[in-house]
Amino acid sequence: MSNLATVPKNGSLANSNSNQNFPTLSNWLDDIFNRDLPSVFTSNFNTGITLPKVNIKETADAFMVEMAVPGLKKSDFQIDLDNQVLSISTETKEESEHKEENYTRREFGYSSFKRTFNLPESVNDEKINANYDNGILNILLPKKEEAKQKPARSIKIS
Repeated sequence: MSNLATVPKNGSLANSNSNQNFPTLSNWLDDIFNRDLPSVFTSNFNTGITLPKVNIKETADAFMVEMAVPGLKKSDFQIDLDNQVLSISTETKEESEHKEENYTRREFGYSSFKRTFNLPESVNDEKINANYDNGILNILLPKKEEAKQKPARSIKIS
């Protein structure tokens, strides 16, 4: 004879003497809340919007941020610095209209993103610069002089 009890999906212990034909209030509530929701509730509503990929590289003198954002113009970007938080955003709107004899077709497009980064205290925020070339936004974040890595040196023992 086995001493193991069967545990159903909802985690409660099964009572072998219970009448299985009549659901209890607990089982009924578990059924409602554990039921799979329709995919419209679980889907990502931002499917058409993606955040651009970012590479961040540190050297002895600076941090370099590379963001892949093809198809934009440099005038599309807004780069702000507020309390050591660097924000990169863009917003583009497109509108086209096509007229023919029997119909007019209008299409609208809108896309935007905003990425923010907390900068370390070692960044010299007065000398930050950015450029956009071939779909890559490059932002150079130079380090303060006292934060730059010093080359290794030998110390003479006196």
